[in-house]
Amino acid sequence: MHEMSLAEGVLQVIEDSARANGFTRVKTVWLEIGSLAGVEVEAMRFCFDAVVKDTLADGTRLEIIETEGQGWCMTCNKTVPISQRYDPCPDCGGYQVQATGGMELKVRELEVE
Repeated sequence: MHEMSLAEGVLQVIEDSARANGFTRVKTVWLEIGSLAGVEVEAMRFCFDAVVKDTLADGTRLEIIETEGQGWCMTCNKTVPISQRYDPCPDCGGYQVQATGGMELKVRELEVE
């Protein structure tokens, strides 16, 4: 379950931000997860709750912002929506589609005290 190490990375970002900005408690974390990132959202929620126990983020509300997958179709020469890597282009059916969006996992915003 790689979501555990991802949750630990998110906690590290929070702790680094707390040191840099001087806050002592986090109330809400907005986490952006792309549909092509390979992250199971419910597993991430579970792991995040376990990782933040007894830290400045204990009891934090985790808000997940899911972003759609996008790809560049080399045949159509345009950006198209995709739900999985290596999906065919929904317009022309070709397989020359390079994923360009929906692969991210990032802390978008923190609500702190």
